Amino acid sequence: MYIQKHNFRFAFVFFSFLAFLFICSIKLIFLQVVKYSEFTQIAKEQHEHFIELESIRGRILDRHEAPLAFNVAVHSLYANPRMMTQASKEKAVKELPKILNIDPSFIKKRLLKDKYFVWLKRKIKLDVKNEVERLKIRGLSFQKESQRYYPNGSLAAHVVGFANIDNEGQEGIELFYNKMLKGTTGRMQVLRDAQQRDLMLESSMISPVNGFNLVLTIDETIQYLAEKFLGEAFKENKAKSGTIIVMDVKTGEILALANRPTYSLDNFGRSTIESRTNRAISHIYEPGSIFKIVALSAALEEDAFEENDQIFCENGEYRVGNHILHDHKPHGMLSFQEVFELSSNIGVTKVAERLGPAIIYKYAKRFRFGMNTNIDLRGEVNGWLKKPSLWSKTTIGAIPIGHEVTTTPLQMVSALSAIANDGVYMQPFMVKYIKDNAGNTIRSFNPRVVDRVISQSTARRVQKILTGVVARGTGTRAQIDGVLVAGKTGTAQKVINGRYSHSKYYASFMGFAPADNPRLAAIVVFDEPHPRYFGGTVSAPVFKEVIERSLKYLETSH
Repeated sequence: MYIQKHNFRFAFVFFSFLAFLFICSIKLIFLQVVKYSEFTQIAKEQHEHFIELESIRGRILDRHEAPLAFNVAVHSLYANPRMMTQASKEKAVKELPKILNIDPSFIKKRLLKDKYFVWLKRKIKLDVKNEVERLKIRGLSFQKESQRYYPNGSLAAHVVGFANIDNEGQEGIELFYNKMLKGTTGRMQVLRDAQQRDLMLESSMISPVNGFNLVLTIDETIQYLAEKFLGEAFKENKAKSGTIIVMDVKTGEILALANRPTYSLDNFGRSTIESRTNRAISHIYEPGSIFKIVALSAALEEDAFEENDQIFCENGEYRVGNHILHDHKPHGMLSFQEVFELSSNIGVTKVAERLGPAIIYKYAKRFRFGMNTNIDLRGEVNGWLKKPSLWSKTTIGAIPIGHEVTTTPLQMVSALSAIANDGVYMQPFMVKYIKDNAGNTIRSFNPRVVDRVISQSTARRVQKILTGVVARGTGTRAQIDGVLVAGKTGTAQKVINGRYSHSKYYASFMGFAPADNPRLAAIVVFDEPHPRYFGGTVSAPVFKEVIERSLKYLETSH
């Protein structure tokens, strides 16, 4: 009996032990096989991690390689909440907000995350970094990064644009050429010990590839002159907005482009959409009399008129359909040349009536109105040019004088540059070269002919008539001592609630110089200047100041 009980107990213990071993084996197999990947990943997260190696964004330079944008070294603060004690977290929540100028609740929320890495503040100044380090809070570390810096503040803001905190282009050249500027990020693997301290780098590391540098067509000096005189006139004439573009007529290079209002590139976060809008390419308007260059060119190219042909301008009133057309000053008999020199709406309409809608439309399309110029900036709009089939009975007295048609300032100055360039339309562009960090040219952007829009002989005749506009017509305030200037004024009523306003205007002047050997063309446009609002009064003087100084600068610097 005793032996049987003993054997039973022995068997019970033995089989229990076997069952325990079996269960342990199953558990071990489960942990080693089924859960292997999961636990391996946890171990990796605890003892190794990858750090992204930021590429250095390429520089943006003016045509003489003066810096307009580049990156500077900065530090970014991060925390490892898993290795921080409660006391360390409380100290961080108490002390960091005063140094970093951020809300304590933000720090607290970040430190509550069950992670090995959380950003606390990106790209801080060196003195701030030193203050944080003096706190000696365990679990806080810094990572080296770079930050975009714009040495000239708001200069060329609508050309250069800006990049965000992650060095991604958001506006202007920074956006259009983002891939070329950004480069490619790299990464390295870091091992940690049980205290989460970085021990060593793995031999495998992917190095970052820095971005390329861009050399623009912009001339920093001419850009400064354009912004200075545009800004002064913008304030003096209490305008709603203003735009200026300076262009090389032979190449299509944009030497200066500016708008008002503007914004500081180093403080773009506080800017408004209005101040960031590049009106030179993104804002359409009815250009008014500066559009008369289309009818002028068409009439001469089609041999419909000679310069001395006489046109009766109806003493200031002329019916077109059910509309009475007026001149700003009554005229009787004028020569064809005088019609454009004195900007007679009635005279130009009579020219257009002889040509007909199809011819006016044909030449407007030749000058590339109603389509993009394809400049290398984002946000360009087409404008609007009606087909003749959509014209009303009054349109023949509207489009030829710059109404019922919308354009951008860039379209207008590009068309004028074609006239100055003996009838050849050049592609406007912003970037001359793309270079690597060793200074090697990766790509060149050469001047490109788009089309011949009028013959050379016609262009020369148009140039002469536009010279008369400045010499004795509506553009006398654009005259430059010792330099022959050609141009056209424009004063266009704004459309407000579907009707033309009698108190709000666009004031424009565009011209080129020297007229006998054209080099620079420019356009100046103001929206709602007051109390003065004529293009010849408000915009022409800005053209004079900028082009006069720019020509002198170019003569002395080359």
